[in-house]
Parts: sequence; C-alpha cells; structure tokens
Amino acid sequence: MRMPAQQRAVATLAAVTGIAALGLGAGPAAAESAEPLRYVALGDSYSAGSGVLPLDPQAPLLCARTSKNYPHLLAASTGAALKDVTCGGAQTKHFTTAQYPGVAPQFDALKSDTQLVTLTIGGNDNSTFINAILSCGSSGILTGGKGSPCKDKYGSKFKDQIDQNTYPALKASLNQIKAKSPKARVAILGYPWITPAKAVPGCFAKMPIAEGDVPYLRDLQAHLNGAAQRAAGETGTTFVDLAAASDAHDACRPAGERWIEPVLFGSNFIPVHPNAAGEAGMAKEAAKALNLT
Repeated sequence: MRMPAQQRAVATLAAVTGIAALGLGAGPAAAESAEPLRYVALGDSYSAGSGVLPLDPQAPLLCARTSKNYPHLLAASTGAALKDVTCGGAQTKHFTTAQYPGVAPQFDALKSDTQLVTLTIGGNDNSTFINAILSCGSSGILTGGKGSPCKDKYGSKFKDQIDQNTYPALKASLNQIKAKSPKARVAILGYPWITPAKAVPGCFAKMPIAEGDVPYLRDLQAHLNGAAQRAAGETGTTFVDLAAASDAHDACRPAGERWIEPVLFGSNFIPVHPNAAGEAGMAKEAAKALNLT
C-alpha cells in the first residue's frame, strides 16, 4: 500500500536526520582513524633506493634517493605521512651529524609523536660493503675467478670490524631512536642478498668475484645482518629478515628476477644496489613484519 505523500516526506526527513545524527556521532572517531600514520624513514642507499629512477625531487641530489624506494611504497600502501631523510652513503654517524653541507642529521626528523620508523644502516660503517666488493672484485679479476684471494688476504677483518664497531653503533642508534620517538614502532631491515650461496656459471662476467670468495662475501653479509638482528632484539626493535625472501634474487640472477643489480651490465646507475623490484620486495617484507598489510 502506498504511503501518502505527506507521510513519506516525514519518514524521509526522519531517516535523513537519523543518518546525520549517526554521522555527527561518528565524526571525531572517523577523523581520528583517518589521521595518517606519522612515518619517518632513515638510513642509507638501500633505504634511499639509490640508483633507481626517477629521483625524489625533494631529496638532495647527492643522496640519489628515488621516489620508488620502499619507504615511499610503504607510505603509499598505508596512507602514511612520510618524512623521508634516507641518503645514499649514510653511516650511523650521520644520524647525529650532517652527511653533506645543507643536509641535516637524520635524527632531526624524529619527533616525540612519530609513530613509525624504518631504516637500513651499517653497511657503510667501516666502508664494509664498498671495501669488500672492491677488494674481492679486483682480487677476482687478477686470478681469473679462481681460488679465494679475498678471503685469503682479509680473513676475519671485515667481521671483526662489524663486531667491534658496527654492532655497538647499531644498538646505540636504535636506543636513541626510541628515546627521541618513544611512541614509534621501529623496524630495521636486513640487507637483501647480494651474492648467491656459491658461485654459479656465468656470474663472473657480471660480478667479477672469485669462486671461493662468493660464499665468503655471502657469509660476511650474513654476519652484518646478524649484527642488526642482535641489536634489534636487544632494543625491542622489529627486525625485518630478508634472507628467505631475497634468496633467489641476488645479483647473479637474470634481469627480471634479481633484486640487486650487478657490478657490470646492470640497469641501475649505481651498481650493487636494489632495483625497483628489490625495493618493492623490501616494502612487502617490512609491511608483513609490521602487520601493515
């Protein structure tokens, strides 16, 4: 039976009033839930995505930061308000001191109300990555890829530097982050694998490292990641372990499969760094570890 026009009008007005009342009642809560996560990204070139285009127009040119790095991807997927101060070449000391003229210490971005902090750091302390890659690469060329000249020359030197210098710097840095941003969830990511577990055919042309030094470098990277994981565990920080996720994506893999670009014949303008797929993989693993999916 059709309702008289006057009654329909009254009923419609009542319904609209009821909806409006619900909306007004839910207003503050909705506004609060819609407030974007306050997110600060710290760290070195693996966080900056150095070598991937396009460059972030808001970043200092020397930092070679991309707008496709994992912090930008995390922010896009969560709607977070991102303050990205990642910078290629950063060491733990650049958290509290300027890396370049006009580039503020990274910790200046941390505030008391920061809610999320992510970082990769430590690979540049003691020049671990650059010294190991360059030394093992040059040694490998001289031996034509045979033997383990880098391991024979340096032995435990790189590991000892990590234990003596990098690990305590990592732990101190994580404690400082928590002191500056006590409300924040903090996550330090491990570095995705650069080399495979052992030498593979055809890789020497892209990564000129002697066959015996391939596992040596892999073990060195595992040791560095282990130092970050240990520091995370001792400071109540989330450690994002990339070992399993990046295992089939090292620099020896073909284009389209690898997350890390090789020394030669790669696509990045900075070699031995994550490509866009690598940054996306890092974002995915960080989101899972932080329950942001």
